[in-house]
Amino acid sequence: MTENVKEIFGNRPGGIPAPGSTPPAPAALAAKVRTLAPSMTRSMQRVAETVAGDPAGCAALTVTGLAERTGTSEATVVRTARLLGYPGYRDLRLALAGLAAHQQSGRAPAITTDIAVDDPIADVVAKLAHDEQQALADTAAGLDTVQLDAAVNALAAARRTDVYGIGASGLVAQDLTQKLLRIGLIAHAHSDPHLAVTNAVQLRAGDVAVAITHSGATGDVIEPLRVAFERGATTIAVTGRPDSSVAQYADHVLTTSTSRESELRPAAMSSRTGQLLVVDCLFVGVAQRTYETTAPALAASYEALAHRHRNLPR
Repeated sequence: MTENVKEIFGNRPGGIPAPGSTPPAPAALAAKVRTLAPSMTRSMQRVAETVAGDPAGCAALTVTGLAERTGTSEATVVRTARLLGYPGYRDLRLALAGLAAHQQSGRAPAITTDIAVDDPIADVVAKLAHDEQQALADTAAGLDTVQLDAAVNALAAARRTDVYGIGASGLVAQDLTQKLLRIGLIAHAHSDPHLAVTNAVQLRAGDVAVAITHSGATGDVIEPLRVAFERGATTIAVTGRPDSSVAQYADHVLTTSTSRESELRPAAMSSRTGQLLVVDCLFVGVAQRTYETTAPALAASYEALAHRHRNLPR
């Protein structure tokens, strides 16, 4: 790994949060645990699950006390706190106290229920709606708004934007590209890995490359992002695993929720909802910053299609 990559990767989970980054709000702690737990070591998972399950009890513990309760070490507790976005254990304790107060106010945490093969369709609708809402809430709670704002600024000023995604993430990549094109920006979505790399070679400073991958380990998405990174383009990763391989080549990492999979709700379904929320946030942010050109572009595209919607039965 190059020094430049190391420098950027230093503010990723597992290290001390970057200066100026904002620790998660107390209400976001449970969402952070759900998102990051799959990528943690087993000992760190024990710490994270314990603090999320009993915030009031853990808020009263010293770092030594929490280490003893979870059967881990003080160093593991501190590393877990940092991975969750807090500068140190003291900051995590303050968040736990806030989360405990939030829960005691009467708002119980939601519980996601798996869909069974013999569920009535009404139950399927209710369970899917619940899971979608939870995915949106978790993604919103876990989004680093400093990173998001920087990504928006880069997109708004970009000479050209390339977006990479495969499978379900490729559909999300197309959605972002279509939105940017509609407001007059130059954008391309690449689902063919060969075309993605050959186009990434043409990028330079002032361009933006966006990689969308839930796992953060999709080689066909990582390779063009790496090429774009090495060419000097600003790089953005939208991923459910902020400590994964794709983050090594991302100037800005936007984390989506990591919902629990089930037999009838695979990862592609659970990840897509959070990805689409991030895409919408990026688009609206760009539209705000380029409003003088965005508003006429949206009006023009609406007028260009208006005749196709006239005289239709109501």
